[in-house]
Amino acid sequence: MTLYFTKEHEWLRVDGETATVGITRHAADELGELVFIEARPSGTEVKAGESIAVVESVKAASDIYAPVDGEILENNAALADDPARVSSDPEGEGWIVKFRVANPDQLSGLMDAAAYAAFVG
Repeated sequence: MTLYFTKEHEWLRVDGETATVGITRHAADELGELVFIEARPSGTEVKAGESIAVVESVKAASDIYAPVDGEILENNAALADDPARVSSDPEGEGWIVKFRVANPDQLSGLMDAAAYAAFVG
């Protein structure tokens, strides 16, 4: 598995053709306690940069964007009952969607952990 990050504070864990996407700890800390999450349904094809989910916190609502082109395969159903899971474990059990990566070449435009750490400084 390879881990990538975006400038919009999403992480992407790639295992073969499947990617798991969520928000970074930095984003979770900025948003505060999440109270609602709505992801696009399974089967939805998305292009890089398109919204794949909306998260609402007590502070604000934010879109979560597709880091690369793909098709949503699964939503994290546990978040419907416990959206705070994203706040407590954003880079683990708080994942938001899983999708099939359509164009693996797009991954080269994303950051690795070291580059992301420097980005958020």
